[in-house]
Amino acid sequence: MMKLYLALVSLLICLTGISPAHAQRHGDHHGRILISGRVVSSDNEIIDFATIHLKGTSFGAQTDEKGRYRFSAPEGEYTLVVTAMGYKGVQRKITLNRHERRTLDFTLRPDTKELNAVTVTATGVSRVQRSAYNAIAIDTRDMQNTTKNLSDALATAPGVKLRESGGVGSDMQLMLDGFSGKHVKVFIDGVPQEGVGSSFGLNNIPVSFAKRIEIYKGVVPVGFGTDALGGVINIVTEKQPRRWFLDASYSYGSFNTHKSFVHFGQALKNGFTYEVNAFQNYSDNDYHVDAPIKNFETGSFNDTEKVRVRRFHDNYHNEAVVAKAGITGKPWADRLMVGFTYSHMYKEIQTGVRQKTVFGEKHRHGHSLMPSLEYSKRNLLTKGLNVVLTANYNRNATTNVDTARYQYNWLGERQELNSPGEQSYQRTRSDNDNWNGTLTANYHIGQAHAFTFNHVFNAFRRENTSLLAAKEQTDAIAKETRKNITGLSYRLMPSEHWNVSAFGKYYRQYVAGPMATTSTGSNYERTSRKVDSWGYGAAGTYFILPELQVKLSYEKAYRLPTIEEMFGDEDLESGDIGIRPENSNNLNLNLSYSAKLDDHSVYAEGSLIYRDTRDYIQRNVQDLSGGRENATYTNYGRVLTKGYNLSVRYAFKHLLSVGGNFTQMDVRDNEKYQIGSTGHAVENLGYKARISNVPYRFADYDVTFYWHKLGGKDNLLTLTYDSQYTHRFSYYPEIFGSTNDFYVPNQFAHNLLVSYSLKGGRYNFSFECRNLTDEKLYDNFSLQKAGRAFYGKIRVSFGG
Repeated sequence: MMKLYLALVSLLICLTGISPAHAQRHGDHHGRILISGRVVSSDNEIIDFATIHLKGTSFGAQTDEKGRYRFSAPEGEYTLVVTAMGYKGVQRKITLNRHERRTLDFTLRPDTKELNAVTVTATGVSRVQRSAYNAIAIDTRDMQNTTKNLSDALATAPGVKLRESGGVGSDMQLMLDGFSGKHVKVFIDGVPQEGVGSSFGLNNIPVSFAKRIEIYKGVVPVGFGTDALGGVINIVTEKQPRRWFLDASYSYGSFNTHKSFVHFGQALKNGFTYEVNAFQNYSDNDYHVDAPIKNFETGSFNDTEKVRVRRFHDNYHNEAVVAKAGITGKPWADRLMVGFTYSHMYKEIQTGVRQKTVFGEKHRHGHSLMPSLEYSKRNLLTKGLNVVLTANYNRNATTNVDTARYQYNWLGERQELNSPGEQSYQRTRSDNDNWNGTLTANYHIGQAHAFTFNHVFNAFRRENTSLLAAKEQTDAIAKETRKNITGLSYRLMPSEHWNVSAFGKYYRQYVAGPMATTSTGSNYERTSRKVDSWGYGAAGTYFILPELQVKLSYEKAYRLPTIEEMFGDEDLESGDIGIRPENSNNLNLNLSYSAKLDDHSVYAEGSLIYRDTRDYIQRNVQDLSGGRENATYTNYGRVLTKGYNLSVRYAFKHLLSVGGNFTQMDVRDNEKYQIGSTGHAVENLGYKARISNVPYRFADYDVTFYWHKLGGKDNLLTLTYDSQYTHRFSYYPEIFGSTNDFYVPNQFAHNLLVSYSLKGGRYNFSFECRNLTDEKLYDNFSLQKAGRAFYGKIRVSFGG
């Protein structure tokens, strides 16, 4: 009877969210012994919600936000069990004697898996993978001796492809399971990065900036408060307070490329904490390309005869500083930080949307100022309620300069223009004001139940000012948008073997700006519109075996148009203020297997993806007068995405890691009849054809050898070879024909890295060769990327 009573009490405790320690504190009687202590990870990180109990009894507790626990039990001999999600459990035999207090601290080791040539742990990948969402994470620590940026690191993940229009500082898109560009949203520590400026593009931020990178495919947790269709990239930085630290690096390489990074900070005993991140990139980007040459006498191109030429107007540099200071570890705030970010950018523009268009003087420059606030508190007001609040304001000014009186060809020859301007005559400053605020609240009821509420507010305003005349002239009508996204989710996790989540989202957007009232665009009037939508979904996961996990998720998702899609970039891209939101039914099925036997470990993963998208927003090329072109955004009826990706990784001890990824993703026109056809429906000739300019088959693989204790006890030599393959794809609609002129060809890229670390990573040297075989590599609309390139890097890292 007593056992039944204790079982009922324990059940009531779990459902009401009162920890066993709390219940017993009020019901202890004489003769019980107090047991207390702290639970941390092997990385000395706090583990909250760890469970500590005496095996075979109902006596136990959960750790609080500081990793501490406390409960009491009768005297006797017991086995104490400590468990936490994503960590290896610990058991210890103890004896409780009368009139004695026991203090027992525990350090838990992560439940390690191998993925993407790095060791991933519960502090990185495992927690993400044990969620119900189709998600992985990449630990960046093994990449920090390379010259990779964050986008390069992401390109090693299954289903992810990096797309760039050129070299350092070029326009970049990430493609994730068939969706690219604006379909994929980027966050840093859960804060959306829309509108922060090009200096903080993922291809400009060094990999050392991040502790890990989380990738959520398709269905996205409510906690991000986003309207992504393709998925979310979340850059997670190091937030664990450290007494002091310094991490600095410098690299130099081909095309006069310089990159540097420094990160330092300190946490004092009184809780005051500060940290500074600073980085810069510089490159001439003067690599060779194969391009048609414009004959100024005839005014024509010979597209069949391409000449190998050197880029001569593509200099890029950016500088950025992120400084934060505040208080950590206080009863009223786990973390309260005030931040300030400054960045500057200068970019020469060598080509238009297609490579045959070449510029010789066109350029842009800009700067960004962003103050920010971050607050987080576990167990705010009540146990189990964790709150994170962020706010920032970004003032970004970008000036596009196109005042040349000459046109250029790829030989650097020039001819005087009838009127100035290589693309469109302008010297225009765009002043962009971007406000952003997020609130995320997680409420845990015991270990089994959790609610998440998230709200994101974003407001944007752009004013364009012409600097051509002696007196500045600002457009009479500003471009504005406001966006609110609210989400609520519930998660049931009765055991480590399975959990399920259900959620709903509300989207609302207000847009206002100029709209032409004449066909010539000579007159504009202010117009505005509002849109709102509801979305919903569910996700679940189950461990069929301890090594075998299955995930299934579905979402009715909406994606609101972005600033660029509505307003353009005031230069080479034109927006459409009337563009409609996308909506999609997204379905994901994922199966993963991981096993470790003695010195061998294996990881394998496969995913099936289905997306039925309406009002798909497509980026197209629009031909203008004078042989010029720009990019436009349009809604396109229905698009169906079906495909899969596979990932395999094998590791032997700490000596060898080998693996790769393969993706097949068909993104096809699913509109049976021509859009806008009235009366008798007209069949769409492109029905079932692939959407243009989207790679649909690609793969990567790598192998890494480790040589430990080379020249010293804590030294390590690493040798890595990796390769990327992209199957040829059409950058024009397939109905135009199948000539090679419309295709980006098959391509292989091979890379080699050698790095040497001394004294446990305190001093590091590396050498890289990118595109080892000097392949001709292309991307968006057949823009050519760099050939063979060499880079060297030195890095020092200290900490206490």
